[in-house]
Amino acid sequence: MLWPSFERGSVGLGRLPAQDFSVRLGALREAFGPAGCDALVVSSLANVRYLTGFSGSAGLVLVRDDGAVLVTDGRYGTSARAQLATAGLAGAGVRVEAVPAAEQPGLLAELAAGCRSVGLEAEHVSWAQKRAWSEGWAKGAELVATAGVVERLRERKAPEELARLAAAAAVADEAFRRVLAMLEAGSAGRGGPSEVDVAVALEAEMRHLGAEAPAFDTIVASGPGGAEPHHRPGSRQVVRGDMVTIDFGARVDGYCSDATRTVVVGAGAPSLAELGRIYSVVLAAQDAGLAAVREGALASEVDRACREVVGAAGMGELFVHGTGHGVGLLVHEAPALSASSGDILMAGQVVTVEPGVYLPGVGGARVEDTVVVCEAGCELLTLAPKTVVPASR
Repeated sequence: MLWPSFERGSVGLGRLPAQDFSVRLGALREAFGPAGCDALVVSSLANVRYLTGFSGSAGLVLVRDDGAVLVTDGRYGTSARAQLATAGLAGAGVRVEAVPAAEQPGLLAELAAGCRSVGLEAEHVSWAQKRAWSEGWAKGAELVATAGVVERLRERKAPEELARLAAAAAVADEAFRRVLAMLEAGSAGRGGPSEVDVAVALEAEMRHLGAEAPAFDTIVASGPGGAEPHHRPGSRQVVRGDMVTIDFGARVDGYCSDATRTVVVGAGAPSLAELGRIYSVVLAAQDAGLAAVREGALASEVDRACREVVGAAGMGELFVHGTGHGVGLLVHEAPALSASSGDILMAGQVVTVEPGVYLPGVGGARVEDTVVVCEAGCELLTLAPKTVVPASR
C-alpha cells in the first residue's frame, strides 16, 4: 500500500484533490527555531510554489510567525492573487504584493521590521544578493544562512502530491504509447522518423493530454547515440535493428514524472547481439534495485543492488551514473540514490530507479521508473511496458 493511502487510478487530471498549503506554512514556521531564524525569505521558485501555489517566474515569499507575503512584480499580480485564492490562502494571513523591482527593497524592509534574524536559502541566494540585502533592506537584522529547510518538508509527499505525480506519470505513459507507432516505419524498413521527430511528437502528445509542459528536455538516443546517457536528439533516422533509449516525463500542476524505456525497433533482437545482452542485464539490474527500495533502506543499498547485477555481467565500468533521484516539483531533488549517498529512504518519498549500461561507439540501454517508497517496498507510478517491440507491417 502506498504511503499515504492513494490509488493511482482514482484521480483524473480534471479532479485532482486540493492541496493544504496552510499546513505546509505551519510546518515551516516550526522549523524556524532549529534553523536559527524568526523569519525566512523563500526565494527558490520550487519552494515558493510548494508553499503558496504561485507558478510565476519571479517572486519570493517572506514568512513570519504572524503571516506571509508573496512579493512579485506587476506581470504576476493578478495571477498570483488568483493562485493564492485557489490555494485557500487568501484571507489566511497570506497576501500578495506586486510592485516594481526597484520598490521591492523598501517593501521588504517594512515586511521584515521587528525581525531579529532573517533566514536566507543559502543554495538559492547569490553572494551579490546577500551583500546587497545585508547593506539594504535587511541592514537592521542578522541574516542567517539556512540549508534545505523547505526541501526537507517536500521530501515526503502528501496524498494530494502523489495524485499529481501519478497523473504526470499517466500522461507520459499514454503519450509514449501513442508515439511508439512512429517507430513502425523504421521497423518495416521504410524511412523511419528522426530522433528529433520522436522527441517533438512525444512532448506534443504530453501537452495535448493535459501536461503543463514536459518535465525536462526529452531524450531520444538511437543506435550509437544510446551510448550517451544524456544524448541530445538529432537528425539521425531510426532504422530496423536499432535500440532506442527514450527518457521522458510530464509536468502536471507543477509535479513531474520521469521514465526511460529502451525500445527494440523491429521484431527480434537488435542488430548487435551485445546490445541485446546489455538490455537484459539492465532489466535485471532494475528489478534488483526496485526490490531494494523500502522505508529504512539506505539509498546507497539500492545503488549497490543495481551495480552488483551489472558488475556480475562484466559491465560494471559501463554503468557511469547514479541509480536514481527524488522526484517532485523538480525532476531532480532529494534523496540521491548513489554509491556516495548518505540518505535513508522514508515512506512517502518518490524516487527513480534507473540503471544503464553504455558501450561507446555502439549503443546502450537504460530503464527507469518513478516509484513511491512504502513501508515494505515500493509502488510503481510509471507503467509503460519495459519490453516493447514495434510490429513490422
